[in-house]
Amino acid sequence: MTGKTIKKSNNNIINIALAAVVALLLQPFSSWAQTTATHAATAQDPDLTYVPRLQRLAERLLENRQGSIVAIRPTTGEILCMASNTLKGDPINRAVQATYPPGSTIKAAQLLTLYSEGIVTRDTKVACHRGFMMGGTHVGCHYHASPLSTVQALAQSCNSWFITNFIRMIGDTTRYGSRSHAVDVWHDYMTSYGFGTKTGVDYGGEARGIIPDSAYVNRKYPKFWNARTIGYIGMGQGLITVTPLQLCNLAATIANRGWWMTPYHRYSTAGADPEAYINPHRTKASPAAYNIVIEGMRACVKNGTAKTIDDPRITICGKTGTAQNGGIDHSAFIAFAPMDNPQIAVCAYIEHGGDGNKTAAPIAAQIIKSYLLPTNTKSAPGHRKNAASAGLQKKSGSARDTQKKVPANSGAKKAPSPRRK
Repeated sequence: MTGKTIKKSNNNIINIALAAVVALLLQPFSSWAQTTATHAATAQDPDLTYVPRLQRLAERLLENRQGSIVAIRPTTGEILCMASNTLKGDPINRAVQATYPPGSTIKAAQLLTLYSEGIVTRDTKVACHRGFMMGGTHVGCHYHASPLSTVQALAQSCNSWFITNFIRMIGDTTRYGSRSHAVDVWHDYMTSYGFGTKTGVDYGGEARGIIPDSAYVNRKYPKFWNARTIGYIGMGQGLITVTPLQLCNLAATIANRGWWMTPYHRYSTAGADPEAYINPHRTKASPAAYNIVIEGMRACVKNGTAKTIDDPRITICGKTGTAQNGGIDHSAFIAFAPMDNPQIAVCAYIEHGGDGNKTAAPIAAQIIKSYLLPTNTKSAPGHRKNAASAGLQKKSGSARDTQKKVPANSGAKKAPSPRRK
């Protein structure tokens, strides 16, 4: 090798090293620039339903975390913010396209079903001594008083209570005739809440998640299964997966006392197909079931697993979730507020974030407080556009017609005039 060749080779090595150093130095700037561009797009795109300051806050809360935050206006289905962050480099929107075990967040839906079916009453109690024994396997539970009745079982997120009563439902062959039919009845309730199917959100690649019916369970366990085999479903583990958007939609459904609207994040999409966005989806759960679940979710924040986020200014109703996944637990939280005339429903799902009350709950609480307790208190929660300006009306109707679509006795109140904040 000649001296000129060696010198050229050394220059190449130096140039490569300098390029690497420059790339490292510019990495924070690149990330900042990308975030700034997202903020600018959100602020400048009048078609988005996002509230810009909520979207900015959600993105900031996800910095250095992998997961998603999504918030919905319950009475309309408008997505108030939807942020997703990845540390792996994959481009998916984790709120819509990623599926996870729901953990204890799903207990709100389980209670809706169990109470509606008469499997449990307000006074149903289950003893819990730090967990539940199932087929020789101990399913742990955090320390709490024992036994707990229904409202406090939800507030304290008792695994023993929910596994025991889920198994009671699936194993009740006197009521349902067979375990397979019991699973199918449970499945129909869960799909009515928006799980196991696409919500219809105007965002491509929406995942369905898994809500097993009897055919699915029979495929998984072709030789034999019983109620205990699938008992983990009662606490949101095992053969069940959901998206964060579906969990947020569950919170909106409970806020509405039994119905939900197809979520959307672009006014133009909703305006182009108004029938899809003004017709509420009714669930199978009874009105009485919603009352007791709301009581339990309020108790969760007042004196239960999410008591650290309680704020006397807002009546937040929530449910924590800590989802096992083979590594550090995922942290999840769903909530809506205020308890009466709800304005916002939220889900925060943080991968490997640990306990739901420690990571996801404080994040969701910040979103709720930012929306309901704005710096400018003269501005009421809402959006720039209303249903009429989005085209969500029939040809001969007005924006008020969208309110007539709400089921009677649903407990919903007329939404405030939308304004962007």
